[in-house]
This record gives sequence, C-alpha cells and structure tokens, in this order.
Amino acid sequence: MTRLDPAAYLAHIEAESARFLDVLSTCAPDAQVPSCPDWNAADLLWHLGTVQYFWHRIISTRPAGPDDDEEPVRPDSYDELLAFFSATHASFLAALAAADPEEKAWSWSLPSDQNVAFTYRRQAHEVLIHRLDAELAAGVSSGMPADLATDGVHEALDVMFGGLPEWGVFTPAPSYVEYRITDTGVSVWAQIGTFSGTSPEGKTYTDEPDQHVVPDPGVAPALVVSGTAADLDAWLWHRVGDERVVIEGDDEVRAVVAAVLGQSID
Repeated sequence: MTRLDPAAYLAHIEAESARFLDVLSTCAPDAQVPSCPDWNAADLLWHLGTVQYFWHRIISTRPAGPDDDEEPVRPDSYDELLAFFSATHASFLAALAAADPEEKAWSWSLPSDQNVAFTYRRQAHEVLIHRLDAELAAGVSSGMPADLATDGVHEALDVMFGGLPEWGVFTPAPSYVEYRITDTGVSVWAQIGTFSGTSPEGKTYTDEPDQHVVPDPGVAPALVVSGTAADLDAWLWHRVGDERVVIEGDDEVRAVVAAVLGQSID
C-alpha cells in the first residue's frame, strides 16, 4: 500500500506549494514551461492558483458539488499573481487542515472517492508535479520526496489513467505489467485489456487499449517498467522521457501500455 497518512499529504501540500512559490518568485514571468509548452511561468502560477482556489471552495462547501458560476479574475501583474497564489494557498491549506478526511465531499472521481481524503491525496500530487514544472521553467532542480513519488506512481496509474466509469466495461487480457520502483522497493501492478462503453455525452468507445491497477497477481509480468520513484512518477506525467526508465518485456504489451500512457493527464 503506497498511501500516506492525511497529515503527510497535508505537509507535502504545504512544502511543495512553498517551493513552487519560491521558484516562481525569482523566475521570469515569460519563461516557457518545457513540460507544458503552451504555458509560461505566469500561466503556470495562475493555473495552480486557480486549482487550489477551486478545491478550497469544494472543501469549504462540502458536501455540495462545484458552482461553475464563481471564477476568480486573473490579475494583471506577476506580483499580483504571486500574491493571489500565496493567499489562495493559505486559505486552501487551512480549510483542509480543519476538515476530517472521512467527511463527504465532491470529487470528479469514482463514488468511493467522494470524500475529503480524495482532495488531500490528489492535490498533494497536483502540486508536486507543478512544482517540478516550475523548476523546469526556472532551470533548477531539487528532487522529489520518495514517499510521495512512490504513492504518485500508484495514483497516476490507478486514478489518472486507470479510472473505470460506471458506464464503461473493462475486458481484461491475461497479461500484467509491473511498475517496479527501485529505490523504495515497491511494485505497482496493472493488467492490460480493452475499454468499451458509451459516455453520458454519447461518445462511444470500442475496444480501446486500457489497463487497470491490480494486486500482485503472483505470475511473471509480461512487461516490467522500472526506475526510481521520482523518475517513474515524472515519466508517467510525461515530465521525463523513456531514457529515465527501463522497459523490458513483450512488445505487444508495451504497445498497449504506450497507447494508454500516451494520453494527456495534465
């Protein structure tokens, strides 16, 4: 199990947000973000600020869902953007700290994730990856916490790539992938297969490549993807390339995995 205690997620949100703000405080506003080519540093700062603004509202108005009518106005200057993020983060952190992780709260995820705990975990990983983006824009690096990055491998595979909506069907194939985290000794397993279904909006999916996290199946993996927690987490989020991980095994399974993980989860 890779999950951290709520207090650990909260501490990571605070520390990663502080580092994010510190890096962007001395970064040129127009510096391009290599991992998000359509953004510069000011856009990245605004993005994470609005994300934390949104989830502050979700936690503060729980268990009600989002009110799409309420949106902040983007400040004109970079200094005002920095101030907006700082104030928004402080409010968000205070709201999370005062909430019981087990309380009901809206999320865009599965029915089992309709609680405050979802926001604790999801936003810890959101700010970790965007702190990495900030450092890429500024040309600096400070590494990634191994405990959070290890959980990030599981969260990326299980939540961001592996969610199964109620209207969809996953048809498994008898092949498994082991995501082997070399520095923390953890493996996350996934089973490949196909996804089919028709969304509430009427879009139909037929036999799309898919994979889902499963317990260790007790059989040899058809494909092994190995690397440190930081490298695997960053690789799953398309922040580093294949040169940072080792991929060994069946070429057909690798093609399925590449199709699944090639989707954008920004």
